[in-house]
Amino acid sequence: MKVIRGIPPVANWTPCALTIGNFDGVHRGHQALLKKLVQTAREKNISSCVMTFEPHPVEYFAPEKAPERILNLRDKLEALAEVGIDQVLVIHFNQLFANLSPDDFVKKILVDGLKVQSILIGDDFHYGSKRAGNFSNLVEAGLKYGFSVESMATFEENQVRISSSAIRKALSQGDLTLARQLLGRPYMLSGHVLHGQKLGRTLGFPTLNVSLANRLHLRKPAAQGIFIAQVHGLSDNPLPAVASLGQRPTVDDSGRYLLEVHVFNFNQSVYGKLVRIELIEKIRDEEKYNDLEKLQNAINQDAALARNYFEINDHV
Repeated sequence: MKVIRGIPPVANWTPCALTIGNFDGVHRGHQALLKKLVQTAREKNISSCVMTFEPHPVEYFAPEKAPERILNLRDKLEALAEVGIDQVLVIHFNQLFANLSPDDFVKKILVDGLKVQSILIGDDFHYGSKRAGNFSNLVEAGLKYGFSVESMATFEENQVRISSSAIRKALSQGDLTLARQLLGRPYMLSGHVLHGQKLGRTLGFPTLNVSLANRLHLRKPAAQGIFIAQVHGLSDNPLPAVASLGQRPTVDDSGRYLLEVHVFNFNQSVYGKLVRIELIEKIRDEEKYNDLEKLQNAINQDAALARNYFEINDHV
């Protein structure tokens, strides 16, 4: 899959079938739309293309109101590739892009830049400055410039709408089983292993400190707490672990969010390595303890629960 960053036109761009959106989570509803897009592109013998945004438009205009991200950009791109998308255009959302009128967005971006032949989107789609363009406007533009426009209804299962909001709710409530059902895959976060404060070693639990990309360390994650986890990327098979995703209130008052993972029976230097952390089951919320001894006792209990889980369940 080719990833292009910036506003088109792009040299040697070929005609495409396009969809537009944030696609946070790339959940089963997204997957249904994306698979239909890929099918349309193959029938027309053109490339399939996704236009997405970094940062999320709400993060740009009102960061305090922005929803928690389910996936960082790296994980989103990987999920898009798995569906079979040919190209992803990552638009750096800024004031210049936000100021485009609906007509300029269609003419400059879609027609001249992307050579769009077909567009597949939700019928609640809006575009252009102040979201002035809507689905009906896009259909009219398609008639004018010669591209087709098709909408796809919200994806539901058992009369339950599968959405990014539903996944965020499941993750915030610690329901990893429901999140997995809505996503169509386990919930994972990827990042590079960084040097930390080495506090875990003094407590008898050395940890991998995993970077949270896209400035997620400054924003509340969709999931928080202590989790039974698996680490992918350190061996041929996932490694059992216990993970903490939060602010470490007992030892840190910076307000930053950190992902720390203690891998059982593992003692290798893996700084700089890219890993994927699969959150399997939530153990508890974070707590602030009066002293390190109480923190250590809590970690011991968390680790014991996680070890017991892997003794009982063949999760690999």
